[in-house]
Amino acid sequence: MMTLTLAIMIVMNNQTFATEFILNGFTDIPHVQLLLFVLFLFLYIVALIGNSLIAVTISLSSGLHTPMYFFLVNLALLDVICTCTAVPKLLQTLGGGDNTISFRGCMTQLYFLTWSVAAELLLFTAMAYDRYVAICQPLHHSKMMSRGVCVSLAVAVWGISAFGATTNTSLLVRLSFYGPKVINHFVCEIPALLPLSCSSTYVNDIMTIVADIFFAVLNFLLTMLSYGFIIFSIMAIQTTEGKKRAFSTCSSHLMVVTMYYSTVIYVYLSPDSSYSPDKVKAMAVLYSTVSPALNPLIYTLRNKEVKRALRKLFIFLKGK
Repeated sequence: MMTLTLAIMIVMNNQTFATEFILNGFTDIPHVQLLLFVLFLFLYIVALIGNSLIAVTISLSSGLHTPMYFFLVNLALLDVICTCTAVPKLLQTLGGGDNTISFRGCMTQLYFLTWSVAAELLLFTAMAYDRYVAICQPLHHSKMMSRGVCVSLAVAVWGISAFGATTNTSLLVRLSFYGPKVINHFVCEIPALLPLSCSSTYVNDIMTIVADIFFAVLNFLLTMLSYGFIIFSIMAIQTTEGKKRAFSTCSSHLMVVTMYYSTVIYVYLSPDSSYSPDKVKAMAVLYSTVSPALNPLIYTLRNKEVKRALRKLFIFLKGK
């Protein structure tokens, strides 16, 4: 008995707490890595420039100081946070750099990625509600979506998502990870990290499910409910021109919501039996890299007011 106890103690003493993780990206083939590096660098630059332009243009254009564009600025800021959290380390790995990430760095990356993703889901609900009021209750829009209401909604979006990210990250920090751990992902995310824990993840699993139901399922249902009322109101409009004008005010947002929710729900709500690391990586690329790059293009190419404000901004900068 003493010998067995001594042996167990020796094994435990020989175990080392994981101070870093290894990010298992997409491929080890050099020329494929180079192509992916160029692709993600391009998307990263487009996301940064596009979202920064959106935020600056709306902030400097008094004609765009409406609830819809106020929320669009918040979306641009969240896209910048999301892509700056996920892409730099990915570029370092694809560029032949170190594919290890420290435990603290991994938790920091997880926190900001979880925060930005959850905040975007909440923000989509707020944006859908604004479109519902604008189309279904146009006479009361200015009162129901006053500046105070918009600011309160934005504070709630950022605050609730930060609380959720803090809770899940704190629960993950308390877990034990021994020895070098390989994360079959290009970024630190909860679904990829929990299977690597050497301690019980029961509480983490419960809280993850609660967060998924609140941020993904509930907000998806609320967003779809808003658009159900919107579509019903649009169909009741008599003229074709009126229908087109009403739908144009929410079609861009509907496109972004559809793309974002389809990827996030797959990653966070897929059952363990159907979990595929390769598919999860592809879905994660869509909402952490592709979506932040496409959002400014979707909103500007389909919005005359934003394009007009962008032209004025460029003319002003050129005159300087």
